[in-house]
Amino acid sequence: MSYGLITPEELRLRLDVGETPVMIDVRQPEEHQEIHIPNSILIPLDTLPSRIEELEHFKEHEIILYCRSGGRSGKACEYLYARGFNVLNLVGGMLEWKTK
Repeated sequence: MSYGLITPEELRLRLDVGETPVMIDVRQPEEHQEIHIPNSILIPLDTLPSRIEELEHFKEHEIILYCRSGGRSGKACEYLYARGFNVLNLVGGMLEWKTK
Protein backbone atom coordinates (compact mmCIF):
# COMPACT_ATOMS: atom_id res chain seq x y z
CA MET A 1 0.00 0.00 0.00
CA SER A 2 1.47 3.31 -0.99
CA TYR A 3 -1.31 5.70 0.01
CA GLY A 4 -2.05 7.03 3.48
CA LEU A 5 -4.80 6.36 5.99
CA ILE A 6 -6.89 8.66 8.14
CA THR A 7 -9.07 7.57 11.05
CA PRO A 8 -12.58 8.91 11.63
CA GLU A 9 -11.28 10.64 14.77
CA GLU A 10 -8.50 12.39 12.85
CA LEU A 11 -10.94 13.52 10.15
CA ARG A 12 -13.46 14.79 12.71
CA LEU A 13 -10.71 16.83 14.43
CA ARG A 14 -9.70 18.38 11.13
CA LEU A 15 -13.32 19.24 10.29
CA ASP A 16 -13.89 20.61 13.81
CA VAL A 17 -11.05 23.13 13.40
CA GLY A 18 -12.49 24.35 10.11
CA GLU A 19 -10.41 22.43 7.58
CA THR A 20 -12.21 21.72 4.33
CA PRO A 21 -10.45 18.70 2.85
CA VAL A 22 -11.45 17.31 -0.52
CA MET A 23 -13.55 14.24 0.29
CA ILE A 24 -14.76 11.74 -2.27
CA ASP A 25 -17.47 9.16 -1.60
CA VAL A 26 -16.97 6.20 -3.94
CA ARG A 27 -20.19 4.43 -2.95
CA GLN A 28 -23.34 4.21 -5.03
CA PRO A 29 -25.84 7.13 -5.16
CA GLU A 30 -28.39 5.38 -2.93
CA GLU A 31 -25.73 4.80 -0.24
CA HIS A 32 -24.63 8.44 -0.45
CA GLN A 33 -28.22 9.64 -0.21
CA GLU A 34 -28.79 7.58 2.94
CA ILE A 35 -25.78 9.03 4.81
CA HIS A 36 -22.61 10.85 3.81
CA ILE A 37 -19.97 13.18 5.17
CA PRO A 38 -21.08 16.77 4.50
CA ASN A 39 -19.45 18.50 1.54
CA SER A 40 -18.15 15.27 0.04
CA ILE A 41 -18.26 14.64 -3.69
CA LEU A 42 -19.99 11.50 -4.97
CA ILE A 43 -17.97 9.65 -7.60
CA PRO A 44 -18.92 5.95 -7.54
CA LEU A 45 -15.90 3.65 -7.91
CA ASP A 46 -17.09 2.22 -11.23
CA THR A 47 -17.25 5.73 -12.73
CA LEU A 48 -13.88 6.93 -11.40
CA PRO A 49 -11.83 6.21 -14.57
CA SER A 50 -14.26 8.11 -16.77
CA ARG A 51 -14.51 11.02 -14.30
CA ILE A 52 -10.86 11.41 -13.31
CA GLU A 53 -10.59 14.66 -15.25
CA GLU A 54 -12.98 16.19 -12.69
CA LEU A 55 -10.28 15.67 -10.07
CA GLU A 56 -7.33 17.13 -11.97
CA HIS A 57 -7.70 20.53 -10.27
CA PHE A 58 -7.36 18.73 -6.90
CA LYS A 59 -4.08 17.06 -7.86
CA GLU A 60 -2.04 19.38 -5.62
CA HIS A 61 -4.42 18.81 -2.67
CA GLU A 62 -4.85 15.93 -0.31
CA ILE A 63 -7.94 13.86 -1.20
CA ILE A 64 -9.75 11.73 1.39
CA LEU A 65 -11.70 8.82 -0.06
CA TYR A 66 -14.35 6.78 1.71
CA CYS A 67 -16.93 4.05 1.14
CA ARG A 68 -18.91 1.72 3.39
CA SER A 69 -16.00 -0.13 5.04
CA GLY A 70 -12.79 0.95 3.29
CA GLY A 71 -12.50 -1.64 0.51
CA ARG A 72 -13.81 0.31 -2.46
CA SER A 73 -12.11 3.48 -1.31
CA GLY A 74 -8.87 1.51 -1.00
CA LYS A 75 -9.16 0.53 -4.65
CA ALA A 76 -9.89 4.16 -5.55
CA CYS A 77 -6.84 5.25 -3.54
CA GLU A 78 -4.63 2.79 -5.43
CA TYR A 79 -6.01 4.01 -8.76
CA LEU A 80 -5.55 7.70 -7.97
CA TYR A 81 -2.18 7.28 -6.23
CA ALA A 82 -0.84 5.53 -9.34
CA ARG A 83 -1.86 8.63 -11.31
CA GLY A 84 -0.03 11.07 -9.06
CA PHE A 85 -2.74 12.07 -6.59
CA ASN A 86 -2.13 12.56 -2.85
CA VAL A 87 -4.81 10.34 -1.29
CA LEU A 88 -5.88 9.07 2.11
CA ASN A 89 -8.33 6.23 2.79
CA LEU A 90 -10.83 6.68 5.64
CA VAL A 91 -10.19 3.72 7.96
CA GLY A 92 -13.37 1.66 8.40
CA GLY A 93 -15.38 3.87 6.05
CA MET A 94 -18.89 4.95 6.96
CA LEU A 95 -19.30 1.99 9.32
CA GLU A 96 -16.65 3.51 11.60
CA TRP A 97 -17.68 7.11 10.89
CA LYS A 98 -21.21 6.44 12.15
CA THR A 99 -20.06 4.75 15.36
CA LYS A 100 -17.62 7.45 16.50
